[in-house]
Amino acid sequence: MLCSSDMRIQAATIGVAAAFLCFIGCGSMPAAKTGAASVIGTWLVKSPEAPFPYHMFVFHSDGTMLQSNPDAGDPNTSDSNGIGVWNSVGGQIKGKFVEVTADRTTRRFVSRGEVSFLLRVTGDALSGTASAIFYDEDGRQTKGPLAATLEGRRVVP
Repeated sequence: MLCSSDMRIQAATIGVAAAFLCFIGCGSMPAAKTGAASVIGTWLVKSPEAPFPYHMFVFHSDGTMLQSNPDAGDPNTSDSNGIGVWNSVGGQIKGKFVEVTADRTTRRFVSRGEVSFLLRVTGDALSGTASAIFYDEDGRQTKGPLAATLEGRRVVP
């Protein structure tokens, strides 16, 4: 037979365990992102207007995202990675990533590209549009906005 102090310890242990399970399961996704859970994951995205059309996008539950494409995709500049943020707005995914480029020969700064996007996710497919604006070292706009389309498929095991 359990005494009252043993029951309190057992109840506290169960409470801590339940809170931990909720944190790692249901509670790890911010409430603002739960409606956009369908975008979370890894995507192969094609943008025909880009210097290299194939990209990988990764959307995290905390509202951050990564973009990557082959470094050799642009013969003049290195522009292989972008890091950004996203949010769910009216059933769509709105976001922006920033990509810094360098001259392949001189290894000097070329530009900071800011790519804004608006996506719609349907199951394992996404589609949308993007707009890219480029800035010099002093933050002056040098190019853009340049329009692009995005079509993607979720990477699944």
